[in-house]
Amino acid sequence: MQLLLCVLLTFFHCSLSEDITYHVEEEKNPYTYVGNIVADLKKSDSSFLKNKDLITFSQLQQKGEQLFNVTKTGKLYTVQTLDAESVCSYEKECFEIIKVAVHKSKTFMKILKIKVIIEDINDHQPEFPTEEVNIQFSERDGKGAKLSIPNAVDNDMSYENSLITYELKDDDSYFSLLVDKQANEISTLGIILEKKLDRETKDNYNIEVIAKDGGTPPKQSILNVKISVEDENDNKPEFSQHVYNVSIEHKHKKNIPVVTLSASDLDIGRNGKISYYFARKTTEKVKRNFNLDENTGKLYLATSSKIDKEESFKIYIEARDDGSPPLSSIATVKVNVINQHNNPPNIDVNFISTQNHNTATILEDIKVGSFIAYVMVTDNDVGHNGQVNCHIKDDTFKLQSMGSKEYKIVLKKAVDRETQEHYHFTVSCEDKGLPALKTDKDLSIQ
Repeated sequence: MQLLLCVLLTFFHCSLSEDITYHVEEEKNPYTYVGNIVADLKKSDSSFLKNKDLITFSQLQQKGEQLFNVTKTGKLYTVQTLDAESVCSYEKECFEIIKVAVHKSKTFMKILKIKVIIEDINDHQPEFPTEEVNIQFSERDGKGAKLSIPNAVDNDMSYENSLITYELKDDDSYFSLLVDKQANEISTLGIILEKKLDRETKDNYNIEVIAKDGGTPPKQSILNVKISVEDENDNKPEFSQHVYNVSIEHKHKKNIPVVTLSASDLDIGRNGKISYYFARKTTEKVKRNFNLDENTGKLYLATSSKIDKEESFKIYIEARDDGSPPLSSIATVKVNVINQHNNPPNIDVNFISTQNHNTATILEDIKVGSFIAYVMVTDNDVGHNGQVNCHIKDDTFKLQSMGSKEYKIVLKKAVDRETQEHYHFTVSCEDKGLPALKTDKDLSIQ
């Protein structure tokens, strides 16, 4: 009997390319068929699947929730209903990497990397924050005067399904719609005056702004805009920059601002008084971990915040004036939490076939240089604290590097069961921090 040792790779995004790529739509029922690994391997490597009846497949366990299942015969299915918006955040392409061990009879052959792209479907429609908004123009305003109105948000993940286009329905032709796409991909909307208004002739107008997404078929929502003819606040606040990039330690003090946002407004009096708020697109997780001073624009960590090391946040801040109706603009704050501490490396082990947790068996006639184990080391510290070197002190087995924090254990010299039946050795990994931290993993071969 042959028992081989393999260490699970826990990173989804790695430097090695994928062997097969599949596509599956989100919201499909659990146990949806995704693909046949055997059939697709035959297309690229027919020699690999000779005597295919002897070949079996087993999925390596990975951290996080299991979304897919691979049968022994190489068929790939979903385990649950997939939601692209939940699986992926702020990613242009939503995918999962599945690692599959291939066996021929009792012999381990290789590890396949299967990329499954989760395709977003158009399951969300654009949403305005309210069904109706009231704005006011002055009868003294001339052609080209502009007032801001709220934009719609579509929570679909893909670019096409979340891309929003707008159109205006105005029976009187007094107004047009301005769509201004900002650097953070969020459009701001404005109603443009095309003809001078006469309050004595008509003092209110009703128009509709229609938001459509890019799905097939498209989904839409309507904002009813009621316009009255009055003196008006005609300048919106402008941030000093559209995007703020900030890095903090995970133990950043709660009384020190993470960042101070600054916006200005050309209006005077109440129309030029600016307050700062979390924009609608900001997640509840952000609101639990951060506090925003409405008057100063200073962003703080909340007293109850629990931020993990190396976490990142994307925060949308709205600067709103005190006019009637108020005008606003939005800036994006990207907060990266960095880790300045030194933690020991972690060695992950996953057995293809085992007798117990850290023991594997090999055949007596195994060739020198044969693959014995696959080793993956993780150290999430930054700088020298996260740089790791690994080694084995043993005459029979040796450790070979396969890239950043990836290794394989191979046979260094021939083994003879009559001479020695059991072998014990240790994989040692040490980082370059001060002080250096070391982790040992004891393994046995028989």
